[in-house]
Amino acid sequence: MQSQLSMLETSSPLPHKIIGVAVIWNEQGEILIDKRRPEGLMGGLWEFPGGKIELGETVEECIKREIKEELGIEIEVGDRLMTINHAYSHFSVTLTVHHCRHISGIPQPLESDEIRWVTLAEIDQFPFPEANTQIIAALRQEIKN
Repeated sequence: MQSQLSMLETSSPLPHKIIGVAVIWNEQGEILIDKRRPEGLMGGLWEFPGGKIELGETVEECIKREIKEELGIEIEVGDRLMTINHAYSHFSVTLTVHHCRHISGIPQPLESDEIRWVTLAEIDQFPFPEANTQIIAALRQEIKN
């Protein structure tokens, strides 16, 4: 019993990130995605933009700030789509995903390799991190209903 207990005490928990994620829609019903820089974690994969929630920030404030920093645009944060808890090999994430509406500005890849407006029908052409596939599935489910 003692050896099992000491094993539990020495294993450290995975780092955990709490992320606000934006599904940004334009007037044409397209969604904005961005491509992660090749040198970073999960480099070269596409994602829904967003970032880590800072101390004292609401999810909505985080999403607005991150989108301004990463893409240089103004958005309106709408309803929550879902919350996802996902464990990768080296860390775990909680993604709080909100529908957002593009208000103003031309999106620019300020912190990514590339950005693109895509339809839900086209989105499978782009490789996403594992946790993001649940977002795509939820969007498809919403459109069906």
